[in-house]
Amino acid sequence: MNRHKKKFLFFSLMILMTFFVSSCGENNYAKEDILTRLESEPTIVWGVKNDTKLFGLMNVGTNKVEGFDIDIAKAITKEILGGKGRAEFVEVTSKTRIQLLKNGNIDAIIATMTITDDRKKIVDFSDVYFDAGQSLLVKKGSSIKSVKDLKAQTTVLVVKGSTSAVNIRKAAPDAKILELENYSEAFTALKSGQGDAMTTDNAILLGMAEEDPDYTLVGGNFTDEPYGIAINKGQKPFLTKVNEALKTLKSNGTYDSLYKKWFPSETTTTKED
Repeated sequence: MNRHKKKFLFFSLMILMTFFVSSCGENNYAKEDILTRLESEPTIVWGVKNDTKLFGLMNVGTNKVEGFDIDIAKAITKEILGGKGRAEFVEVTSKTRIQLLKNGNIDAIIATMTITDDRKKIVDFSDVYFDAGQSLLVKKGSSIKSVKDLKAQTTVLVVKGSTSAVNIRKAAPDAKILELENYSEAFTALKSGQGDAMTTDNAILLGMAEEDPDYTLVGGNFTDEPYGIAINKGQKPFLTKVNEALKTLKSNGTYDSLYKKWFPSETTTTKED
């Protein structure tokens, strides 16, 4: 066997070994029973957004992520683990969150994630913790007043990997759709004139309108987008604990208190389960 063939076989073997070790590690973490692990390591690792005002946004002053999702995750962690428990947060996006969950990098996703039938095939969801609906954000004075005004000459900005991208294509099939990596990029693109409207869940858009009063929501909601906490398949005991904690937070007033903290001008929109 000549030197070049030996080198090729060596590198091929190394690549296969790396892939094998990586795959095994991912499977072990993903299949590990979370409740069992929590007995010795009382830390729940939550996948959260870092770019979504009111739900999960990085505070550059404190270098900590803040928002409704964050506070709900902390409250659930305390209910499950008591005072010894700790909530750890890992940044996710609409595009990366499911893969991070399936790989075992995080225990649960609480990141403005809509419960859908397609997603239920891949992950399990908790009970609804926030009822949202898809809406439109435009600059004040825009001729766009509802989804019916999205024609062939209009461009709508959405985030990759979100249900909003699918929904808007159904609701406004003639409109041009421009997909961005995250909400910050999409809002920046809207303000720079790259699009005529931005669409996602109303709760997220409310945060953007609060940030810049030159922008407003129009047309009401044209979909129902209930948010759930996503947990990997095979983690039913942990899912049960999360649902029990949610029920307690709703019954003891903690949920309403956190809701009013982040949405003082809104009425509670979650359903009692």
